[in-house]
Amino acid sequence: MDNSRARRDVKGGRPRRSALYMPGANARALEKARGIPADVLLLDLEDAVAPDAKETARAQVCAAAAAGQYGRREVVVRINGLDTGWGHADLPSVAACGANAILLPKVESADQVRHLEALMADCGAPDDMAIMCMIETPMGVLHAGEIAASSPRLTCLVMGTSDLAKDLQARDVPGREPLLTALSLSLLAARAHRLAILDGVSLDLDDDDAHAAACRQGRELGFDGKTLIHPKQVAAANEAFAPDAAEVDWSRRIIAAHAEAEGQGAGIVLVDGRLIENLHVEEAHRLVALAEAIERLSG
Repeated sequence: MDNSRARRDVKGGRPRRSALYMPGANARALEKARGIPADVLLLDLEDAVAPDAKETARAQVCAAAAAGQYGRREVVVRINGLDTGWGHADLPSVAACGANAILLPKVESADQVRHLEALMADCGAPDDMAIMCMIETPMGVLHAGEIAASSPRLTCLVMGTSDLAKDLQARDVPGREPLLTALSLSLLAARAHRLAILDGVSLDLDDDDAHAAACRQGRELGFDGKTLIHPKQVAAANEAFAPDAAEVDWSRRIIAAHAEAEGQGAGIVLVDGRLIENLHVEEAHRLVALAEAIERLSG
């Protein structure tokens, strides 16, 4: 397996502004997802599916993923935990369904990821099928660094802030101050290993302002996007986590000015009185690549 593949789309700008959970047992929701402009579709076999609907959900999700009906969007299947019989039953079908990635819930150790990696190989999962990991327990946060380093298939950490807040006995307050330490530690782990990372969900569907504020906060902290529980939340996430026109214009100016300076043998350059160095140029390239990827995805 190409060990760099899992990291490639982090720098190159695969959009993950919005990642919408879709209940696998709801055939109508899976069909409706075809027209929802989320960057990532998280087809769920775990929390959103009752025990007596697990087999139906698995069949529906795998059929939908195999049909290729979601276009260019990233299709991710959240399986059941591997400490359940359902998780092991999910893998043969999910590994062969054509999804981009498998999302493993409640990850607390690198061994869990390596176990999934071995099972995927046994099931014949293609080399380019990625792993994503839910960080949703205190132990998961404390072990986020080793989890992030566990497998070349790993592309993304996904925060499960609802379960995390429950385990922390934290209050749901504006600004999410009780969760900031856990969010930041997980973000540090992801970036240290060049992974993408998605913020947790907003639960109050009647408070659009609070959701928009949480999206802005997630972008300011450094997250790539936000997980969502309803299609009405997609637009705010897409807006918050996308570079705006001014950012893209500034980035292109930086890239052009730096290239001209390098051509003249200079390593630094001033743009509108601001000193531009290599680190600024790298970020400018990332933002431009992301903006171009968003345009392709929307086209």
